[in-house]
Amino acid sequence: MDYEHKANAAADCLMSYKRDESGWKVCKKSNDVVVSWRPSSEFPGNVYKGEGIVSGTPEKVWECLKPVPNGLRVKWDNNVKRFELLEQITEDISICRTVTPSAAMGIIAPRDFVDVILVKQYEDGTISSNGESPQCSWLAQTEVLRRELRINRGRTISVNVSHPGCPPQSGYVRGFNHRCGCVCVPISGEPNKTQVFSFFQTDLGGLLPRSVVDSFFPSSMAEFYGNLAKAVKSLKDL
Repeated sequence: MDYEHKANAAADCLMSYKRDESGWKVCKKSNDVVVSWRPSSEFPGNVYKGEGIVSGTPEKVWECLKPVPNGLRVKWDNNVKRFELLEQITEDISICRTVTPSAAMGIIAPRDFVDVILVKQYEDGTISSNGESPQCSWLAQTEVLRRELRINRGRTISVNVSHPGCPPQSGYVRGFNHRCGCVCVPISGEPNKTQVFSFFQTDLGGLLPRSVVDSFFPSSMAEFYGNLAKAVKSLKDL
């Protein structure tokens, strides 16, 4: 599988989501974050967009966000229980398994996702993490998450793939991330603040009622921003 091609396609798609303001409907709003949605073109569900300002440099925010084994993400993100490195493809591309806990008072059982992660660094200060699933079936059995980080203009992209070292496992429903991720954008004149965009269009798998999925993501994304802000605040200067 051409991981690099899929990652770049996912990255372009995520940035198009960021640029395209049409069709988004606000579903949750607070002083810190706005969550919107619109129908996904990838699968029979929605793509969700979060926008918020986090106090901290893009480097500190990314330190909390980056998907690596034994990283900070598992300590503050209630929706990430574990990251496992399955294979290092190149210096910048790896395949990881992400494990999530049960959610929505147990209605959503534990999930796992197999992710291809691409990290890139650029020169203008944005950092982004994006994901995509090449299989468009809502019931597909494998997932690729491609994440492309651009420092100063960075992003992480996720693309769905299968991996022989990680077939579906007992006790977990295999989920599928279609093009999704995070983008950390420096704010001109405010070096200690970062604008964070997040995009999720995830097939959670199983037979969950649509109402459960539609209520889970907006609340989960709002909580994500609050917990991220606390994690960044707790970091020492990088």
